Amino acid sequence: MKNKDIKFEEIPLKVPSYKAIEKKLTEITNELSEAKDFASGMKAIKKMNKYMEKLETQITVISIRYSLNTTDKKIAKAQDKIDEMSPLLSNLINRWNHILVKVPYRAEIEKKYTPYYFQMIENSLKSFDEKIIPELIEINKLSSQYDRVLGSAQIEFRGGTYNLSQMGKFSTDKDRQTRYEASKKVDEFFEAHEKEIGDIYSKLVILRDTAAKKLGYKSYTELGYLSLGRVDYDAKMVEGYRKQISEEVVPVAQKLYKKQAKRIGIPFNKMYSYDYNLSFLSGNPKPVGDSKKLVEIATHMYDDMSKESGEFFHLMKDHHLLDLDARPGKAPGGYMTYLPLYHFPFIFSNFNGTQGDVNVLTHEVGHAFQGYLSGKIQPPDFRSPTLETCEIHSMSMEFFAWPYMKDFFGEEDEKYRFSHLSDAIEFLPYGISIDEFQHWVYAHPTASHEERCKVWLDIQSRYEPHKKYPEELKCFSHGAGWIRQSHIFGVPFYYIDYTLAQVCAFQFLVEMRKNHERAWRKYVKLCKCGGKYPFVKTLEKNHLRNPFIDGNIKKVIRPLVKILNSFDDSKF
Repeated sequence: MKNKDIKFEEIPLKVPSYKAIEKKLTEITNELSEAKDFASGMKAIKKMNKYMEKLETQITVISIRYSLNTTDKKIAKAQDKIDEMSPLLSNLINRWNHILVKVPYRAEIEKKYTPYYFQMIENSLKSFDEKIIPELIEINKLSSQYDRVLGSAQIEFRGGTYNLSQMGKFSTDKDRQTRYEASKKVDEFFEAHEKEIGDIYSKLVILRDTAAKKLGYKSYTELGYLSLGRVDYDAKMVEGYRKQISEEVVPVAQKLYKKQAKRIGIPFNKMYSYDYNLSFLSGNPKPVGDSKKLVEIATHMYDDMSKESGEFFHLMKDHHLLDLDARPGKAPGGYMTYLPLYHFPFIFSNFNGTQGDVNVLTHEVGHAFQGYLSGKIQPPDFRSPTLETCEIHSMSMEFFAWPYMKDFFGEEDEKYRFSHLSDAIEFLPYGISIDEFQHWVYAHPTASHEERCKVWLDIQSRYEPHKKYPEELKCFSHGAGWIRQSHIFGVPFYYIDYTLAQVCAFQFLVEMRKNHERAWRKYVKLCKCGGKYPFVKTLEKNHLRNPFIDGNIKKVIRPLVKILNSFDDSKF
């Protein structure tokens, strides 16, 4: 079967053999080592790239199928094998990289691929050594264990059984008692698993701290930044950025929460955490149909946006690269990943009948569209940017979908736009809370679970002072709410990326309202840029404000307040 005809479910599940991988990579590494000139060196590099495309596809297929059904023992076993193999594979790549950075014709490669190619490789060399393989294997196992705990949720509620994603529709119900009871059920699930999850996290933190110190770093924070490929900004710059968000965005968000309390008829000082899930007394905007209907609407939307976006979305549909509905055993959350051998993006989600379905669909399609546009860039290392740049593609696509919201929400389209922009602004303080919490955790790796919970409550009280939990929500009220944020467990320090990207996406919203066609061209150019540059350089190349420069957050937020004020939210 040719790649152009194959459906995702027809892609063979093949668990790669480590011995076969080791043999092949050693063979190609030796070829590079023996290459005396640029031509023969490039031949080895291209051979390595081709082999890695095949291997990465095999690993990604296993990862996708595991997240589609975490209860499938055969797939879980395959994922466990990959978790164990992954650090060993990194070690083989590390050997290759050590030779590559020292080749005598490096200047010729830099001329072809730019100096950033080697900057990326040298960064990875700083973040890995075979002596931390034992820690990395255990980290992978624990991360998968955390996913299994969350994926196992079977919450009995009002005659039905739901996973965590499916409970979302009850948490936004117009009836306050329903919101309360749904929140209590979710809290009870986390309370029942709090010790297990807390223990998993404690082990993860110690393992990461140990690995960092083995490599000569003071704490995991330095290693975490290197692992994320952050070559043009550091923790000090992020701290300054958090300060800007605190000063410029927190006050705006608090005004929005007060307006929300007024809209739903509950005194601001009597609002609880579960009340903030309801934005309007008339109910949150609801999509006009199920996943099938939403995909149908999205098809028309992407056909209309541009020729490229239309062709891309039809590819996604034709090859069954969208798995959107929540179901038992499916891992929570949503993501986009890429199958390089087939040049296929894949979108995973958990639709639950709320406005979040449209957010996730447009968000993950933004990622996938970038993957589609950059999928054939050479070298493959330049196809995908670092994570904060990736999130610009997704969050900006959410705004480019605004003109089509009447199709998704009918008469509630204006309500959706107001809600979407409000939520995006309100997210920033939460996002920096997660980031500050992680910086504290890795500065205090031996802290107890109780100490972490206390610190979380303190951080939350500064950035989200409106948020109060009733005592009956035993898990969340004592500060364990952070345990439901999977990024903290799987990819430390990743979460700030969403906020940095949101600040950039806001710039596209403002620009598209002035000149939609020009903004779209700028967006497509950004997507096609792939990962050719690090984050700050990418912003410069694409004429976007740098969030780290003092004063830029204020410049980005001011026009958004004007947009929000243009809505009469009392009518919603």
